[in-house]
Amino acid sequence: MPAEVKDELLGIVADCTAAGWTTQRACSVLQVDRRRVWRWQRRSAGGALADRSPGGNPVHGVLNWEVEAVLALAERWGPIDRSHRKLAHRGSYLNQVWVSPSTVRRVLAKADVNLPKAPPRPERPQRRRWPEWVQYRPNQVWGYDVTHFGRCRAAPNCFAVIDLVSRKWISTLLSPEETATQTQVVFCDALEAEDLIGAVEGRLDTGELPGTDQTPILLAVSDNGAPMTADATRAFMALCSIAQHFGRPGTPTDQAPIESFFGHIKHQWPHLEAIRDPQILDAELERVRIDYNTVRLHAGIGYVTPDDEHQGKGETIRQARRDGLRRADQARRAARRTTNPPKPHHAD
Repeated sequence: MPAEVKDELLGIVADCTAAGWTTQRACSVLQVDRRRVWRWQRRSAGGALADRSPGGNPVHGVLNWEVEAVLALAERWGPIDRSHRKLAHRGSYLNQVWVSPSTVRRVLAKADVNLPKAPPRPERPQRRRWPEWVQYRPNQVWGYDVTHFGRCRAAPNCFAVIDLVSRKWISTLLSPEETATQTQVVFCDALEAEDLIGAVEGRLDTGELPGTDQTPILLAVSDNGAPMTADATRAFMALCSIAQHFGRPGTPTDQAPIESFFGHIKHQWPHLEAIRDPQILDAELERVRIDYNTVRLHAGIGYVTPDDEHQGKGETIRQARRDGLRRADQARRAARRTTNPPKPHHAD
């Protein structure tokens, strides 16, 4: 409130009290707090009715040389750090000034210094959908990737192909290298294991190569790793009438089933990461693959085994469980009615 307004209000209060009013009654009519009037009366004696600047002079306030150091930091490192937080840490990193990020921000704001803004991040591309010809059934969408078993230095790279619909682990390949050649070998093994190699050879015999209107045999989903995006891999997939689908760079969730697959394998069979002999590791991976496909219940497909889902038995098993739960519930209710019959109701 300006000092002139305060002085005017104090004059009105003085006139009221001279006319016999109490200070409380005058403040009530003027709608001003009585304690504020008392403070103004004390300050008016010294001629200090004008409001003082906020903040005062704190004992922990920054010194003049620290202000100059912060401004020098902003001039030298502002285009690089572009943040008051980084500038605060830059000062201590260079052994020049020790202040908090908020202090740097206040000093720069008071000096009207604006840090350059970082360029906006590029928008992440939208996830591409699977092609319209893909049917959600086994042997239509395969995912493949490579993981590493560091203890087995002779062949640390493990390629694997799984069916993304049934979650079946189809084929595996251990190799000391990680190139397009290993991708071709593991896919040939998978095509033979699923009896699809005949369809590939049939298309080659009839000349139905890429570029025709023929629907691809299946869709191969992967990340943007070098073995997947290599020209040799693209040529091999096209020759086998296999379409490729790549996830967005830096977005592993686009191929989440194959990423989580390796995580489950290493978590539930931790001894695999301790094996050093590639032959032993290869044999153990094959044993684990059989357990994974035929014994382990998979939550992502409704708690059936991948082999059950791959052979079309999954829905029958899930329906049998729902029917069994319903029968068990009815049996429990019937048993309780027999042992605890309802009491007869007596009207009042």
